[in-house]
Amino acid sequence: MKFHQSDLVNQLPKQFFADLVQKVNAKINQGADVINLGQGNPDQPTFPHIVETMQKASAKPDNHKYSSFRGLPAFKKAAANFYDQEYGVSLDYEKEICVLGGSKIGLVELPLAVMNPGELLLLPDPGYPDYLSGATLGNVSFETFPLTIENNFLPDYSKIDPEIARKAKFIYLNYPNNPTGAVATKEFWAETVSFAKKYNIGVISDIAYGAIGYDNQDIPSFLQTPGAKDVGIELYTFSKTFNMAGWRLAFAAGNADIIEALNILQDHLFVSVFPAIQEAGIEALGNPEVRNSVNQLIQIYQGRRDTFIQKAASIGWHAYIPGGTFYVWMPTPAGFTSEEFADLLLENAHVAVAPGRGFGSAGEGYVRIGLLVSPERLVEAINRIEKLNLFQ
Repeated sequence: MKFHQSDLVNQLPKQFFADLVQKVNAKINQGADVINLGQGNPDQPTFPHIVETMQKASAKPDNHKYSSFRGLPAFKKAAANFYDQEYGVSLDYEKEICVLGGSKIGLVELPLAVMNPGELLLLPDPGYPDYLSGATLGNVSFETFPLTIENNFLPDYSKIDPEIARKAKFIYLNYPNNPTGAVATKEFWAETVSFAKKYNIGVISDIAYGAIGYDNQDIPSFLQTPGAKDVGIELYTFSKTFNMAGWRLAFAAGNADIIEALNILQDHLFVSVFPAIQEAGIEALGNPEVRNSVNQLIQIYQGRRDTFIQKAASIGWHAYIPGGTFYVWMPTPAGFTSEEFADLLLENAHVAVAPGRGFGSAGEGYVRIGLLVSPERLVEAINRIEKLNLFQ
């Protein structure tokens, strides 16, 4: 007996990162020493205080039962307190917090929760590829808006067709931005709230890299903006801030109507997150020593960023200077598409990078560099690339 995939599954976009991993693994299996700068997986371990809390919490018999459908009240209180302390944002933990098994779940399921088939979603280009997965699974239409270097990789709302804006139900935004490393300003978020209210558009802010800002600059939250909770929500993940990528823990915060819709959908899909992981999340959000560890992590990434950018510049390869995230957005040399350049580096230099085209058509002409190896490996990567004589 043969079973066929559903039409919905067949319509899903090709998983960009899975394809990239296959190429890299194939080269490694050939015996190559590949320096993998294409990944987005934190290379540092989860902070010890969080691990210790998890170890103790996982031994509690009460945590072996089904979790509360909508998460531990103590976790949601910790999330609300974190936003108050970190951003000065007041949240009702019962009505304005939704517990997520990673922010990807929230981003992908959101169209199912708050949109009807055929309604319009606005997505950034370049942007996180799984935003497209959410549009497909929700059976909604989407239009993209370009992020260009001329506008610091922020959307120019004046260039979005008013007819498109009037039809749109929601817009996804991601700052600090994957893949470009651009950061948003408080002025930009104020402009976003005005745009949303003018056209009655809901705002979904993906702040996955919110803790990773460079040069001591302030990384604002969308929810800090007056009127933000009237128009949208923000999704905060533990993956990047606390090196908890494999733990699958996040939360959404903000507009009570959107939060309730997500909660209702998740009542049917999940029984929340393992309570011991939520207890570890409480530790992550509230322990001052963890905050010190986060600050040290930021310094590690900034040191890698500076090392890579300076070394790349020495061979004539000049970066867009990221203000946040652990990525650097680098231009491709003349005569190469982003995928051709990425394939060349993997084949001839054994350096893996993520082609910009994988993040959308406006990502063409760039590759994304992940700062997730040691400074020594970053320097070695540039030394290998220099031998290809691609930059003058």
